[in-house]
Amino acid sequence: MALFRAYRTVVRGPLTALKRPMKPAFQSCSFATVEGILHEVPVPKSGVPPISNARQMPASKSRATPLSRDRATFAIRGGPVFNGKSFGAKSSVSGEAVFTTSLVGYPESLTDPSYRGQILVFTQPLIGNYGVPSSERDENGLLRYFESPHIHAVGVVVADVAEKYSHWTAVESLGQWCAREGVCAITGVDTREIVTYLREQGSSLARITIGEEYDADQDEAFVDPEQIHLVAKVSTKAPFHISAPNGDVHVAVIDCGVKENILRSLVSRGASVTAFPHDYPIHKVAHHFDGVFISNGPGDPTHCQQTVYNLKELMGRSQIPIFGICLGHQLLGLAAGAKTIKLKYGNRAHNIPARDLTTDRCHITSQNHGYAIDASTLPSDWKEYFINLNDQSNEGSSPPFVPLSFFTNRRALIVTNLIGIIHKTRPIFGTQFHPEARGGPLDSSYLFDIYLDSVRQYKANQSIYQPNRDSRPNPMLVDLLSKERVGVVPTIGMMNMMHGGKAIAAKA
Repeated sequence: MALFRAYRTVVRGPLTALKRPMKPAFQSCSFATVEGILHEVPVPKSGVPPISNARQMPASKSRATPLSRDRATFAIRGGPVFNGKSFGAKSSVSGEAVFTTSLVGYPESLTDPSYRGQILVFTQPLIGNYGVPSSERDENGLLRYFESPHIHAVGVVVADVAEKYSHWTAVESLGQWCAREGVCAITGVDTREIVTYLREQGSSLARITIGEEYDADQDEAFVDPEQIHLVAKVSTKAPFHISAPNGDVHVAVIDCGVKENILRSLVSRGASVTAFPHDYPIHKVAHHFDGVFISNGPGDPTHCQQTVYNLKELMGRSQIPIFGICLGHQLLGLAAGAKTIKLKYGNRAHNIPARDLTTDRCHITSQNHGYAIDASTLPSDWKEYFINLNDQSNEGSSPPFVPLSFFTNRRALIVTNLIGIIHKTRPIFGTQFHPEARGGPLDSSYLFDIYLDSVRQYKANQSIYQPNRDSRPNPMLVDLLSKERVGVVPTIGMMNMMHGGKAIAAKA
């Protein structure tokens, strides 16, 4: 019965995939707990019918609405109100208004789980001119053009939407996609004025109202997504597995809202990946893997207390290589004993220069974050790895151009511009930016190579002390696990995001 109990542990669902006649075949199977996707292969007494290698995600109610062309308003709480026209779903929504200066990549940005609960304002004047591609998957079963199966931003704001599109991959317009996903969108507003306000006042709560006059008395209905544990909403609810062709290492991914291209970046380099829920006790099973990876994700990192605790335990027990990106970088810092800070309006762009403090080289990076690690709180066994070389507008504390020597002499400024940390003696590091891009430049993709070099070195060292150690995924359990994230409910375009049955209202 060990397999049945183990299977229930992993997929957290009914044993519908295993039929009653198969039960005796597994009773004498000898293998350890499935929680680590172990290497021992169970050998049944008799032949077993093939088991489906994919588990369907729970059916969700359709969020699609007719494509709305109604009048619309975009209102910033306590700030200006902008009138425009709807081009997405016929539903109103509130959330945190943030802006991105990226010129392209709107399909990737909108499907990035890190934008959960946010209204995304594009500074690029024309959006939608190359349409929206299909949900085609690549040879590894990963989405080719999206970073997750659904849109995670709750709203879209553009100056001018292209209702007609032209691109060989396109299958629908941006407006049709938003309507099908139940995401409201507004066009015909002055995004220059919106971004100017957000830069001066900081990221603000806002609301898109479709087909109604804006009512200032409803300001108290604004919803603050920062009060919600957003990672719990975008993280897989059960482990899933992506096999690498001819993979030689096995990496455990802590899924806080992992992007498809992060998984692709690992798998394409020969690492099979098993992704776990954000709060999974990874420290109890890490010895079955060759490396641990902490993904990107949305919201305030301090909500992830269980994840931070698990990482503390992991670093205290194991020498396994660890790499964290975006939110994963912040969680790594918290686990190390550092503190995080909320930035005034964050960094969301595809062209942000980052300086590697170990080589003194500059890389152009893709970034999407509203929080950062306070470098002044880093413990003595950690050091800064990358800093942001863009302007110091977050604190308004430097001239427009700052030479590299200025940062060397003014360490205090690194506090708000730290975008990478590294352990002084162990193979553990994190970056606030996205080396996998999608969209954006691939200048820093070499960091995946550095990480996997340390993973392979760790595996080689372990084989010296444990000659019989085999971290390869168990083929039986690989068949049982899903090949995509499980149970993640898409963003719902409603006036109030619901949590525990009650709307989370912003504090005045």
